[in-house]
Amino acid sequence: MAPGQGENQTSITEFILLGFGNLLEQQILLFIPFLVIYIVTMAGNILIAALVVADQHLQTPMYFFLGNLSCLETCYTSTILPKILASLLTGDRTISVIGCIVQYYFFGCLTASECYLLAVMSYDRYLAICKPLHYTALMNGRICLQLAAVSWMSGFMATTIVTCLMSQLHFCGPNEINHFLCDFTPVIKLSCSDTSLIILVTFILSSIFTLPPFLLTLTSYVFIISTILRIPSTTGRRKAFSTCSSHLIMVTMYYGTLIIVYMLPETDTHRDLNKVFSLFYTVLTPLANPLIYSLRNRDVKETLRKVISKYMMLAENQKE
Repeated sequence: MAPGQGENQTSITEFILLGFGNLLEQQILLFIPFLVIYIVTMAGNILIAALVVADQHLQTPMYFFLGNLSCLETCYTSTILPKILASLLTGDRTISVIGCIVQYYFFGCLTASECYLLAVMSYDRYLAICKPLHYTALMNGRICLQLAAVSWMSGFMATTIVTCLMSQLHFCGPNEINHFLCDFTPVIKLSCSDTSLIILVTFILSSIFTLPPFLLTLTSYVFIISTILRIPSTTGRRKAFSTCSSHLIMVTMYYGTLIIVYMLPETDTHRDLNKVFSLFYTVLTPLANPLIYSLRNRDVKETLRKVISKYMMLAENQKE
């Protein structure tokens, strides 16, 4: 854009999130499943976080990180789904420019933080399976707190820089975002300003803050799988794999859809599929987190069973 061109154009104050279409019947049909997903996701993740805090048997490094992941997924879901539900219910798909940038900020922070947290959880499983004799010393309470803090802070640091640059952009042309959330690429395409700097900075920060945790996760599981395959007994292999299978499912779902959405070349067909695949890591992964960890984890199921039994006994005593 030529210098000074933006000054002669009127700035827009709001965007329109096109979401999933214009049909009223379609919006009503989508509202109910999204509402159910939101309620189940919030209840499930809050329940897991509460169980980890309340039960001393779950106060180990693995469950400490799981509790952090559940807190993150609760925030993640609350960043995206309430706006989707409101637009489906009222038909109002507008969002202010400032509101869009704020949504992107929290969405970006939590996405990057989850990459680091999943990497830390992979490293924890690597130490537990490949270095069992040194596990207690290498993954003590102080180190767990430091790793969790770095995971949260890294995501917020990277996205804060990008968001500051995004807030300085000028928007004057089309205001329709062909997505159900304010993601980086759809928003940047609507800017009338020169976006070369923010694109370069985002590429550099993405390489720094997402590639290392992905490589750490990948490397951890290469060593984990090779160690498990060397265990002589079938029972031993099954027991070792059961301790990391739930996390491996989550990692595959999360990184698989992220790679499809952000790394494949953009075409008209891929642009439409992006919204579908974006649903996996923004909506379905937070939903799957409590389901996978509760249904596939014996300790969590046992703790949940104890809590339910305790409350049922209290309810019976109150009736008497």
